[in-house]
Amino acid sequence: MADLLGSILSSMEKPPTVGDQESRRKAREQAARLKKMQEEEKRKKAEFRKKMEKDVSDFIQDSTLQKKKYEPMGKIERSILHDVAEVAGLTSFSFGEDEESRYVMLFKKEFAPSDEELEAYRKGEEWDQAKAEERRKLREQAALEEEAVSQTQKRPASPSSNYRDKYSHLIGTSAAKDAAHTLEANRAYGCVPVANKRDTRSIEEAMNEIRAKKRLKKGEEDPGTSSSGGGKL
Repeated sequence: MADLLGSILSSMEKPPTVGDQESRRKAREQAARLKKMQEEEKRKKAEFRKKMEKDVSDFIQDSTLQKKKYEPMGKIERSILHDVAEVAGLTSFSFGEDEESRYVMLFKKEFAPSDEELEAYRKGEEWDQAKAEERRKLREQAALEEEAVSQTQKRPASPSSNYRDKYSHLIGTSAAKDAAHTLEANRAYGCVPVANKRDTRSIEEAMNEIRAKKRLKKGEEDPGTSSSGGGKL
């Protein structure tokens, strides 16, 4: 019985000491402060968003404004402003070298910045539309001049002198191509007209001539036929 009672008492949680109570109290206070800070941060974000929504709405309604530049702000504030601008149908960009100097610029869709303008902002320069237009015209003029030079270089070069006159002592006064049109076939080298090659004899005349040639050839091959034949008879 004593062993059973001892095991029950040992399994029961011991009452907290003074040190444990103090630690728990501090943990509860810290959790409460953290919750309060989170609620305060949430409230500030909501207020900032509401302010930006009104500011963006005023910017859209002002027809004299094409873009709007804000003062440097933190990463969270920039994120909220970008979100508000996207919902409102605006274009937004962040510029600045380091985190402390980064700021947001808003542009209306119909006045979206060019690549050249964005590059100027990224370099920390101010954008001057008049100077940019002047630079654009200079670039176009330079491109036209370069194209003109390129076209000039592509033209076929014409010789300053006539090569026939220059080399007449070698090729004569007529070029080989021109002289070729006056060449005629030399009959001494077997160039016979087609009319001369045509056989005008009749078939009967040709057959008689062939038979005569055969009889003549046969007589040449057997010249003693008639004498030997007379002896046998």
